[in-house]
Amino acid sequence: MGVSVKKLLIVYYSWSNGNTRKIAERLQKATGADMAELKTVVPYTGSHQDVVDQGQREVESGFQPNIEPLPYSISDYDVIAVGTPTWWYTMAPAVLTFLNSQDWTGKTIIPFMTNGGWPGHVIKDMKKVCKGAKPVCEMQIQFDSSGGDHMETSDQKVSDWIESVEKLL
Repeated sequence: MGVSVKKLLIVYYSWSNGNTRKIAERLQKATGADMAELKTVVPYTGSHQDVVDQGQREVESGFQPNIEPLPYSISDYDVIAVGTPTWWYTMAPAVLTFLNSQDWTGKTIIPFMTNGGWPGHVIKDMKKVCKGAKPVCEMQIQFDSSGGDHMETSDQKVSDWIESVEKLL
């Protein structure tokens, strides 16, 4: 009898600097997992401030934008890593749409998020939406507070997190 290998899918949303994408790509490089980026059917447009304002309105109203279909079905995976930037102290609306559209029963989820110094309650909110899932290896990665792409969380801490994910598989 062989050792069962758990299949990992990485799903993430990334908008301005691609910080969440960078973390998802590091995780994929280490694990060889399948990966998909969440995209809204109607892309955000306008200036950075326009999108920030729209994002605030969406978060405050609980808006869930339509998202493009993913090329993978989470039913084919044992472990799903879900990454989001922090939008007004919680997950990006596209991530909320994705989480609410899936059956998490019996799945293991790895919630991870990027933030500019205000982690808010993103991880708690993600875990609440994923009813029936077992959350493990949650991670908050901080980037500089000016909205830039300089990672404040130590590289070693991110590497340690990736190692802990690899041990699950």
